[in-house]
Amino acid sequence: MTEKRIREILECVASGQISAGAALKNLRELPFQDLGFAKLDSHRSLRRGVPEVIYGEGKSAEQLMIIGKRVADSGVNLIITRLSADKARVIKRKLRALDYHADARLGALVKEPVTPSGHGAVMVISAGTSDLPVAEEAARCAELFGNRVARLYDVGVAGLHRLTHHLETIREAGVLIVVAGMEGALPSVVAGLIDKPVIAVPTSVGYGASFGGIAALLGMLNSCASGVTVVNIDNGFGAALAATLINRVGIARDPA
Repeated sequence: MTEKRIREILECVASGQISAGAALKNLRELPFQDLGFAKLDSHRSLRRGVPEVIYGEGKSAEQLMIIGKRVADSGVNLIITRLSADKARVIKRKLRALDYHADARLGALVKEPVTPSGHGAVMVISAGTSDLPVAEEAARCAELFGNRVARLYDVGVAGLHRLTHHLETIREAGVLIVVAGMEGALPSVVAGLIDKPVIAVPTSVGYGASFGGIAALLGMLNSCASGVTVVNIDNGFGAALAATLINRVGIARDPA
């Protein structure tokens, strides 16, 4: 249930087009729907301005299909992260409009087109090509959350000239999401060069001593560039949401 939809219902009651009872029937599933195996938060879009995002890993295709259909029926955009191609094929039997983005391991069904807003573009920067699944999860989610998104990939510190070549473009972004594995040095470099918020995403990419991304995580947490915000390992979705909230700061929502 979106803010727009609730407003439409209330306006119909005010104008006498529908009864209070009919409106109550439409609103009965606030604030959540109990599906037995899951409690679907129907109220999140109203509270936070973004819909509930379904984490696909660990859920069966059948469970995701049931959740997805309920979300789609409510008129809210559906986003499923960490979605495998096999599960996506099963879900699409019931939800044919679902778009599967294999590069991001993400499924999306857009019921209501998103109008880009915010102070500027969210730029997603990746250190290496191996980091692309996490970078694309961040980029796709940021787009679905209503941001203009720019991408700059494979510009890690092993060849720093690749990054500095794009400095003017980087400075134009409103918020930067910087994704890196190995030693996780790229966010420190980017944050030391610009005056915009930097959200660092460590990835699990790397050889044995990277410890599945812990080395990159610790490197980012110990950044000598001040003010770097760090999310969890491989958490492109979390970075996208943080960037969205930062990008919206100071933009008033209609209080009426």
